[in-house]
Amino acid sequence: MKHTIKVSPLIKEVELRKSPVIVRVNKFDEESSKKFVTEVAQAHNTGQKVIPIVIDSYGGQVYSLMTMIAAIKDSELPVATIVEGKAMSCGAVLFTFGEEGMRFMDTDATVMIHDVSSMDFGKVEELKAGAKEADRLNEKIYTMMARNCGKKDDYFLKIVDKKKHADWFLDAEECKKHNIVNQLRLPTFRINVDVGIEFE
Repeated sequence: MKHTIKVSPLIKEVELRKSPVIVRVNKFDEESSKKFVTEVAQAHNTGQKVIPIVIDSYGGQVYSLMTMIAAIKDSELPVATIVEGKAMSCGAVLFTFGEEGMRFMDTDATVMIHDVSSMDFGKVEELKAGAKEADRLNEKIYTMMARNCGKKDDYFLKIVDKKKHADWFLDAEECKKHNIVNQLRLPTFRINVDVGIEFE
């Protein structure tokens, strides 16, 4: 049976807002970064006031991370970052790009920070160039993280140096100590759907 919905002639247009966007990050590769940029842009057309970015990732490609960071910096909406399970490598860096006060982490989650890896193969000069680029990226990333967490530029670099650049695993309490996380809980999402009506 076909149902017909009658709408008053007084109503010119009924518009349902688009569903709010929750960005989920599991990988850091070219495809994932493109999807990330698209979803951040879409969030600006939904009427939502904040963009939640949920991270559960082992990490990935640093240049894909940079693409995601650029999208956050260009965003007109504040960003909340939420760690479910793990934020390792690139995931740890992205986590710090949540607005101050809006970085959430499950109490059982883990963050891991380490240097950028140089995966170059080839001639000696090519290896040197790759190592130089890795050094540049390390300094840039550790500096960004420090500033995001309200620390001096060399804050994380000094800690990593003391650890002889080994993988640095942090639980929720240690993340809180370094101001990487603001709230040791997962936020509750409430979705409000508005109907816009125009009259002639």
